[in-house]
This record gives sequence, C-alpha cells and structure tokens, in this order.
Amino acid sequence: MEPISLPEPGIPAGHSSSVAQERFHVLVGVTGSVAALKLPLLVAELLKIPGLEVKVVTTERAKHFYNAQEIPVTLYGDEEEWQLWKGRSDPVLHIELRRWADLMVVAPLDANTLAKVANGICDNLLTCVIRAWDLSKPLLFCPAMNTAMWEHPITARQVEQLKGFGYTEIPCVVKKLVCGDEGQ
Repeated sequence: MEPISLPEPGIPAGHSSSVAQERFHVLVGVTGSVAALKLPLLVAELLKIPGLEVKVVTTERAKHFYNAQEIPVTLYGDEEEWQLWKGRSDPVLHIELRRWADLMVVAPLDANTLAKVANGICDNLLTCVIRAWDLSKPLLFCPAMNTAMWEHPITARQVEQLKGFGYTEIPCVVKKLVCGDEGQ
C-alpha cells in the first residue's frame, strides 16, 4: 500500500501553502457489471481534473471486464486486503482507504453488490470500505444491470436503502445493452 500523504510540517491538515498543492482524493469502486468495461475510460476522464488523485477498489468479478494494465492508478482487490495485515499494529486496508478518500464513487454498482450493501454484508474489500464509510463524505453509486434486474421490485427497495444511508444515486440511462436488450 502507498504511504498516506501527510501535510507539510508546520501546515495544519486541510490547509495548503503556495508550495504545497492540496489534492482531492477519489476512490472508485468497480463491481462485476459488464459496465466495468468502461473503467479505463472513467479513470482517464477523472485524471484530467487538476488536483485529483484516484485509486480503484475492484471486486474479483469486475476484473473479468477490464484489463488491469489499462488502469494507470493504484488498483486494490481482496488479495491486497489480506496481504497487508499481518499483526495488531498493521494498517487495515479498508480503513486506510476510507480515511484517504474525500469522495467515493461506485461505478458500476452491480445487482449483487447493491444487495450486499443494502443489507450490510461486507465480504470483500469493496463492501468493507463501503460499510466503514465516513457518512460525512459523499458516496455516489451508479447502478448498472440488465433492465429485467433493474425492474425487479427488490431493486427499488435496495436503492432507497442506500439513499437512506445518505448515498447519492447517479441514475441509470436508457440504451441498448450489451446483451441486446434495450432499456434502463
């Protein structure tokens, strides 16, 4: 894991000098929706924003849809969570990532991870970061699933549950899906 950035000596945290440029930290979560194909594009667009630093937390299923070599930022998965911690004084990755991030965006949020988060299940690095999330910081989620899954009655309840936690939904778009269906 990369070292945590500390403010310059003599400069209080949250303040910058003309020498030190304040960075804004965005943590991107990616799950096993076919929309994960767009992760390289999302990261590339985020990196165009001056002063933005990006890290990615991926589920194992999401890895099927993108090439890790195309992601020019630090990419964390379940393996890193368990490799980092060896003893009581070692950092816990999901806690370090939530401390580091100023904002989290989960894009895409597949139906499986939506259900896990709505029900408090935290069985991988991404869901552990979300469960430990500092609710004073924004968390944006972008649902992405087949239209039939989206239209299932449980999905609306789960989306409302996340909104109830204070998370912000980025709504689905209507388009032709990879499977050939058209809809949200």
